[in-house]
Amino acid sequence: MKVMTSALALSLALLAAGSAQAVGLSAELGTTGLGAHLSVPLQENLNARFGVNALNYSFDGSTSNVNYDFKLKLQTFDALLDFHPMAGAFRISAGLVYNNNKIDAVGRPNASGSFTLNGTTYTAAQVGTLNGNVDFRKMSPYLGIGWGNAAAKDKGWGFTSDLGVLFQGSPTAHLSSNCNAATFGQASCDALASSVRAEEASLNDKLRNFRFYPVVRVGVSYRF
Repeated sequence: MKVMTSALALSLALLAAGSAQAVGLSAELGTTGLGAHLSVPLQENLNARFGVNALNYSFDGSTSNVNYDFKLKLQTFDALLDFHPMAGAFRISAGLVYNNNKIDAVGRPNASGSFTLNGTTYTAAQVGTLNGNVDFRKMSPYLGIGWGNAAAKDKGWGFTSDLGVLFQGSPTAHLSSNCNAATFGQASCDALASSVRAEEASLNDKLRNFRFYPVVRVGVSYRF
């Protein structure tokens, strides 16, 4: 929220400094969710663009041993510079993104009602609930190209698109279970905790492939 507030404050300052210039708003849909951006001209071929993107959806996934129900919560705040090298719609974009994306996960027992963690089988009662979450680096650089100039000289509607990469680093997963030591014994719960840590390491190993998040967006814009 602090990043969003700062971006909004900077946008208002730019508007106040150049109230006679074009200002554009855009609405998009893409891999970052539903989004809205404000474009403010800085120079003839250079615009500042500030935006917010958000969307929640659920999906299934697995490691080699455990199936999960995942819930992805997309939320990012953009502060970008758009350079139009040919003074047209084509643009080169770069900037910083506050990456508040999160993934919540719940492990599901297999058909026999058990979990296999690190080669050891545990009953669903022993594991209790296998919960997890995935966090991302908060400040992530962005680089991409796109089409559209929401702050062009001519008023009216336009088309906008982005194709780029968010350099978010390797996501980090955390897993936990709630074994009841009074019921199953401390030794059993300690063994389970060790197996959960091994499963966490396996999940983190798979997440190393997601250092780069593809950004694809299309939408419409309006210049006031």
